[in-house]
Amino acid sequence: MALATVFSRAVDGIESPLVSVEVHVANGLPNFSVVGLPEKVVKESKERVRAALVNSQFDFPAKRVTVNLAPADLPKEGARYDLAIALGVLAATGQIPLNILEAHEFLGELALSGEIREVKGILPCVLAAKTAGRSLVIPLYNNREAAHVTGARIFAVSHLLEACHYLQGKTKLTPNPIESAYTHYVSRVDMNEVVGQFQARRALEIAAAGRHSVLMSGPPGTGKTMLASRLPGLLPPMSEKEAVETAAIHSVSHQGFHHSLWCERPYRNPHHTSSAVALVGGGSHPRPGEISLAHNGILFLDELPEFDRKVLEVLREPIESGYISISRAARKIRYPARFQLIAAMNPCPCGYFGDKKRSCSCSIEQVSRYRSRVSGPLMDRIDIQLQLQRLNQDEAINGNSMAESSEDIRKRVVAATHCQLARQGKVNSELGSLEIAKNCRISEKDQLFLNAALEKLQLSMRAYHRVLKLSRTIADLECETEIRTSHISEALGYRCLDRGLRA
Repeated sequence: MALATVFSRAVDGIESPLVSVEVHVANGLPNFSVVGLPEKVVKESKERVRAALVNSQFDFPAKRVTVNLAPADLPKEGARYDLAIALGVLAATGQIPLNILEAHEFLGELALSGEIREVKGILPCVLAAKTAGRSLVIPLYNNREAAHVTGARIFAVSHLLEACHYLQGKTKLTPNPIESAYTHYVSRVDMNEVVGQFQARRALEIAAAGRHSVLMSGPPGTGKTMLASRLPGLLPPMSEKEAVETAAIHSVSHQGFHHSLWCERPYRNPHHTSSAVALVGGGSHPRPGEISLAHNGILFLDELPEFDRKVLEVLREPIESGYISISRAARKIRYPARFQLIAAMNPCPCGYFGDKKRSCSCSIEQVSRYRSRVSGPLMDRIDIQLQLQRLNQDEAINGNSMAESSEDIRKRVVAATHCQLARQGKVNSELGSLEIAKNCRISEKDQLFLNAALEKLQLSMRAYHRVLKLSRTIADLECETEIRTSHISEALGYRCLDRGLRA
């Protein structure tokens, strides 16, 4: 009778809990069973492991083999435990040493030939193994992704024999070199390509500096989508922590992590027919949705009123909290979702309400009904609300003659962001109520002015706090330590959609 324990990692949301693969080999009729809440793919690992061991010239025991994946109450998914199970069988039968296994964790799917195939969700496992102080043996195909975690000891192998020779001391493996040279994302589109729309350009600069949400309303062809697509080029570069967080979410998603996206802020643009599950995540095996895939980046919702209202309402919680919780009968998964919401909409069903050149064919009731598809509580959470107008002929021809490039704007945004981080450790959009009272103080005169404006516009306390945070960002862009009346006035000017219908 022999027992061996090999360490591996599961994926639970973006967490990676430790899984102890316990292999027990005992006398009895030949049998291979896997217990510990495994799904079907995990149960099928016994056939892959048996064939891989035989084809790698190892002896497979003609005995009773029991594999326990502990903790038993954690669901086990995928073929990620194949390598650990195979090594456990070899250790329990004395074909590889037991003592070296304690300092390592193992991940990988086995082919019948013994080749080790890549698995998804490798980044959370690397982070967890680094915290636990163990080395991690992974498939060679996951090598480039895992290298982005600095300080982790990673050994990449392509075949079961390679892993076994390393454990037997026959060969030496060098830890994976740190390939993750930190790079700054360079946008492929530039703000100087936008013709006119100087108010919108100014608003996007403010939004980028404080990570504020934006809603642009205007007739077709006014540049709403074009402006939104250029916002990533204005944002400050991602920190290494943000880059790893973002990559970890993509690593556990269905699409996986692509090395080319390293240090690039996500820009997600779901279609308006997307379901609530596609937007927030979920499914029988929960995976992150669009709002989590946009973590530390931008979620752009074009044609906002065309989204199903129930889909839009699920945005309210993550906009405030920065995460989304997905509950199932036996488990609850929490995904980060601190995204910057950028939305665009037409002012009415035909799109020409308030247009200077083309008359609107919609009645006031139709316009009101169309706008009511976006609820008041959601609108209340949007910091900047813009009404864009169609350009006249002269603006269309000469409108970008003095337009600044994204790089020029980005320098001011980076300076304002550094000011916020030095003052409060976070960007202005993330300030809580007590932090607003401390960092967004205004004079008694400005307080009376703001109170009068709030009364006239009938804004909520949430909108009041958002006006203060927006004013703070405007002051930071101008390198002002105090919020002034001009900053408050400009911030109030960006809540134009709170003032009802006007042609």
